[in-house]
Amino acid sequence: MALLLVLVLLLAVSQATADEDPYIGVNIGTDLSIMPHPTQVVALLKAQQIRHVRLYDADRGMLIALANTGIQVMVSIPNEQLLGIGQSNSTAANWVARNIVAHYPATNITAICVGSEVFTTIPNAAPVLVNAMKYIHSALVASNLDNQIKVSSPLASSIILDSFPPSQAFFNRSWNPVMVPMLNFLQSSGSPLMLNIYPYYDYMESNGVIPLDYALFKPLSPTKEAVDSNTLVHYSNVFDAMVDATYFAMAFLNFTNIPVIVTETGWPSKGDSNEPDATIENANTYNSNLIRHIINKTGTPKRPGIAVSTYIYELYNEDLKPGPISEKNWGLFDANGDPIYILRLTDSGSLLANDTTNQTYCTAKEGADPKMLQAALDWACGPGKVDCSPLLQGKPCYEPDNVIAHATYAFDTYYHRMGKTPNACDFNGVADITTTDPSHGSCIFPGSLGRNGTMVNITAPSMNSTSSDSPSWNFHGGGGFASVLVVIKVMLWSVILS
Repeated sequence: MALLLVLVLLLAVSQATADEDPYIGVNIGTDLSIMPHPTQVVALLKAQQIRHVRLYDADRGMLIALANTGIQVMVSIPNEQLLGIGQSNSTAANWVARNIVAHYPATNITAICVGSEVFTTIPNAAPVLVNAMKYIHSALVASNLDNQIKVSSPLASSIILDSFPPSQAFFNRSWNPVMVPMLNFLQSSGSPLMLNIYPYYDYMESNGVIPLDYALFKPLSPTKEAVDSNTLVHYSNVFDAMVDATYFAMAFLNFTNIPVIVTETGWPSKGDSNEPDATIENANTYNSNLIRHIINKTGTPKRPGIAVSTYIYELYNEDLKPGPISEKNWGLFDANGDPIYILRLTDSGSLLANDTTNQTYCTAKEGADPKMLQAALDWACGPGKVDCSPLLQGKPCYEPDNVIAHATYAFDTYYHRMGKTPNACDFNGVADITTTDPSHGSCIFPGSLGRNGTMVNITAPSMNSTSSDSPSWNFHGGGGFASVLVVIKVMLWSVILS
């Protein structure tokens, strides 16, 4: 019994540690002329292994699409709703009932952003900001959700004055009557301070004082690093300096145990003629270096080894955003789900798999014996339990109606279902692994992003599954009499295996 208790405690500690690991999330803006359907958005998130997202509202369609995915979701109260919620406890309670309680826990909501950059965008609402946060929190307490869902409000980094050297940083004192109660609330509720950090704008507005490499996380020699004259600590990038400035600014007000989450950061991939550094190369460099910096738990000079979880701005380019061209080009993907650039993340796991070094497919081997291909196809759609219904006549993958094309679809589906192990792409020597996406037209293969980021749903069970509700009835639609024979074969397999 004692041993069992120790094992349980060890498991709990291990789980807690895993939950505390820093993560990369993505913001999902919706100012697109053709916004993908919520199910398409979620398909893209899944394909890219994105496990944390922030919404700028609490859109019902998105929350339903995110249900049962395990993806952790930050929802937001838009600025235009802030005054109403900040002046009425019942309005806040109704908002929580409608947008949180109605979806949780199927949708894994973990935080509520009350407004965004309120001090700098709608300062007239700032006096009710803390009330709004407290009212929302009270509604969560009433629903017994306050431990699972935290409440905060993203701040613009410009609220921190004298941000370098970080040890001298402090919040704009004119906002102290709001900041101090807000920090008290965050501390008492165990919520993080949320901060938006944009080294791109810091660089653009510095008139050459901030070097581009320092803004982009590029390696610097010690002589080129920025040095805090008070602590003699070296800083190699704007991001870390701003995070540490935030910690120092909170400490200046006697708050030392509030964690920081970066709710927005990124770099535009395109700009106007007066924005020469808004380029695909720089955007790729910044976001790739940022992701490695967070995932590797580099931390900051003030808190080495303690990285801050960070949300990239943003998932899609938003072509309807007003302002300069750069405002429309912060996205990692276009509206079709195609990457704007291929992130360089070979050492950072499977997150944001638009790094094509990890994308492989299983296809029919060129020159393979058609009879052996047909036998392998029959096996895949029968005992292999692949859902071959897309190969039926009239379905997306029916054309071209030949054994090579149909076998390739079945092989690749099985290969992805089995975790892309080399042994899963053999089929008695008639299959090969390739990095070329075999998708064509409306036939989107497993593991492939199609138009609008849709992804084939792989439902084939493991090879040793004998469940009677497995999709063993699906078959190769080869056309004519051959199709009938395959249907009979698969029905026989279904009877044998059920």
